Amino acid sequence: MSPARIGSFDDLLSLTKEPLRPVISALREMVLDVHPDSCEVVRLGDRAATYGVGPRKMIDGYAYILPHSAWVNLGFYRGTGLSDPEGLLEGTGARMRHVKIRSLDDAQRPALRALVAAA
Repeated sequence: MSPARIGSFDDLLSLTKEPLRPVISALREMVLDVHPDSCEVVRLGDRAATYGVGPRKMIDGYAYILPHSAWVNLGFYRGTGLSDPEGLLEGTGARMRHVKIRSLDDAQRPALRALVAAA
């Protein structure tokens, strides 16, 4: 198994299509505002930034930002345990859930911030 390619958030920005760059920046700012002591790890092989209490994504991580071509997933490693009164969470995995963010307005929804706070 090859070692994970770790990079910076700027590296992730450079891999992201221009229209979504403000979206992932706003999501990062919100996550770090809610949890300022989060450990941020950018895994270039995953093309994602992970946030948690330590560097191990599946053990320490609680959230991730994963840009796609037309949207950004704000994901939660233990999303099935989160209260989601607005029904934002998607996914069918055993534990993980995500929210598709398509615009800066989507990224600034109070319900999204509440999910991050609860994670």
